[in-house]
Amino acid sequence: MVNKRTTSSSWMRGVVSTLSAQGLDVAALFAQAGLRIENLEHGDFRWPTEGINRLWTVAAERSGNPDIGLFNPDTPLPVHYGLVGYAMMSSPDLETGLARLIRYNGVVSSASTISFEPAKGGKWTRVELFGNETPIPRQRYDYMALIMLTFCRWMLGRPIKPLAVAFMHPAPVSLAAYDKAFGAPPRFDAAFNGLLISSEDLACKLPSAAPELADVHDRIAWEALRKLERAEISRRAREAVVRHLPDGAPSRATIAAALSMSDHTFQRRLTSEGTSFSKLVDETRRELVQHHLTDTRLSSSEIAYLVGYSDQSTFFRATHRWFGESPGEYRARVTAGNAREIAEALRK
Repeated sequence: MVNKRTTSSSWMRGVVSTLSAQGLDVAALFAQAGLRIENLEHGDFRWPTEGINRLWTVAAERSGNPDIGLFNPDTPLPVHYGLVGYAMMSSPDLETGLARLIRYNGVVSSASTISFEPAKGGKWTRVELFGNETPIPRQRYDYMALIMLTFCRWMLGRPIKPLAVAFMHPAPVSLAAYDKAFGAPPRFDAAFNGLLISSEDLACKLPSAAPELADVHDRIAWEALRKLERAEISRRAREAVVRHLPDGAPSRATIAAALSMSDHTFQRRLTSEGTSFSKLVDETRRELVQHHLTDTRLSSSEIAYLVGYSDQSTFFRATHRWFGESPGEYRARVTAGNAREIAEALRK
């Protein structure tokens, strides 16, 4: 139960298209990166940012092409941004479309942030990626910047060039791929990553503008963002509960403070998700106990401590309530089942 930033399957399908177009065995790349490519079939599946970092690293190594993120198949379909892409397309002009991407970017990826920064001649569209504990390969920044620019071109129906392109990573040996991709002089070892788009281009009307659909797309994108944010609160709350459990069951106020919100706001968020703090703590304990009981190195007393029970009798009553049996009975049943599965697998 660690802090997880994730990216949508819509975006990952775009990554797959780019890698496949370069003749790579994408299924093998996913497997080597510890990802299951079958999960692309599930529209709601969210991909961990660490796995995406590994995927791009493996792709660059396997292809022998460090500029692999700059391959441009000229097919920046709106579905790569999911429903946010359609919200962008229904906007009256390019700047409003990019503003919608900034507003709803969490739906596409909670592993990135996008922002505007005014500059001479236009605005920087700045991009920041988060990799948790793993370094972010430059290919992810290359790909994200190019796809954003290519989608802007696709929405406008004409080629545009950024006034400048900035990357925080060091300059590569060759700049040819960057020159071809962006048509603008790239800056490296910069303070941020982004594209400087001219005021004239930002003000350009989008041929796909649809005022009658813009409000509908806004409502759908906003609800999708709220749904993800609600799930984020529960996830963060569970992580905080786990950290405090060895000292006993934490209070709601303690967890609210750990999340940097008031007790009242925290209670309201949980209620809006159809749950309560006591239920969240109980479910977190149950999931931890299920996990720990599969580890035969841990005794029942050690597990009771880890999940915040000060005495064995209370812990035993909880396991009977959750599983209908004692910790020892549950462990014996699960261990026997795992042994049978292993034996059957070996016989095949």
